[in-house]
Amino acid sequence: MLYNMDMKRILADRLRELRIEQGLSYMALSKLVGISHTQLCRIENGKSDISSDNLLLLCKFFHVSADYLIGLSD
Repeated sequence: MLYNMDMKRILADRLRELRIEQGLSYMALSKLVGISHTQLCRIENGKSDISSDNLLLLCKFFHVSADYLIGLSD
């Protein structure tokens, strides 16, 4: 089982990768999904936990599962 810090790091890395693949800045992504720029930055840097609401918003936007974003699947 992954520890919470491992999940945070995986989430941060995968979110950054998806954002960059789409050519989006923090500001652009935050406007598109409705998450504050500050919160998005903190999540992507592993400094903040993600709420279930924000996790769902990002999963829907990037068309990936929550399991993928937090590292439970590839």
